[in-house]
Amino acid sequence: MKKITQDAGRKSLGEFAPDFAHYNDDILFGENWNNHDIDHKTRCLITVVALMSSGITDSSLKYHLENAKKAGVTRKEIAAVVTHVGFYAGWPKAWAVFNMAKNVWTEESADDAMARHENSMIFPIGAPNDGFKQYFSGRSYLAPISTEQVGIFNVTFEPGCRNNWHIHQAIKGGGQILICVAGRGYYQEWGKDAIEMRPGDRINIPAGVKHWHGAARDSWFSHLAIEVPGENGSNEWLEPVADEEYNKLS
Repeated sequence: MKKITQDAGRKSLGEFAPDFAHYNDDILFGENWNNHDIDHKTRCLITVVALMSSGITDSSLKYHLENAKKAGVTRKEIAAVVTHVGFYAGWPKAWAVFNMAKNVWTEESADDAMARHENSMIFPIGAPNDGFKQYFSGRSYLAPISTEQVGIFNVTFEPGCRNNWHIHQAIKGGGQILICVAGRGYYQEWGKDAIEMRPGDRINIPAGVKHWHGAARDSWFSHLAIEVPGENGSNEWLEPVADEEYNKLS
């Protein structure tokens, strides 16, 4: 999770009320919002509930609704939360929040889905994987986690993206370990059925095995790729995964 920063207090009240600006930017957002005893998504929902219960439906509520959406709160989730709280905090307050929420949760863009996916895991998505894009069908992203001792990289695939068939070559040792950290995807070895991967699933890939891995058609997918040390290790990139074979996967 990226560190949360705020400067609204200093921009609005830095000269008039510098102490309040300090408490807002450095304590409330600088320390409290960066406390990890409560996950960020839950903290966003608690804040929306607190504002709704207090009858605060101004720009601050809109900001926190947008913040909740960025944290991965879906339209169904916010609707369920506001409906539930409406029974306890008041039906008119629920109407007021819904009038704002329905404008925040308009038709979802690819950027929204990507932000939700990133917020669902502890590792960053990283930068576009341009160095290897010729070996991927669709967009992928790469975030180095460790480049010393053992290489560990977080590889993220947009929905429908997968890499080509390939082989990790080595004279001795080598290969790769995959650990799914978010979303849903697949791993398949040549001549075998594809294996679905969900968070926590692990795949051990020996050297010399032809395989591919990537996202499901309807889900972002991220896995750690751990490079197993070996002698004269290299990647042999082969043909793309055929659409007709990939589309058979649910």
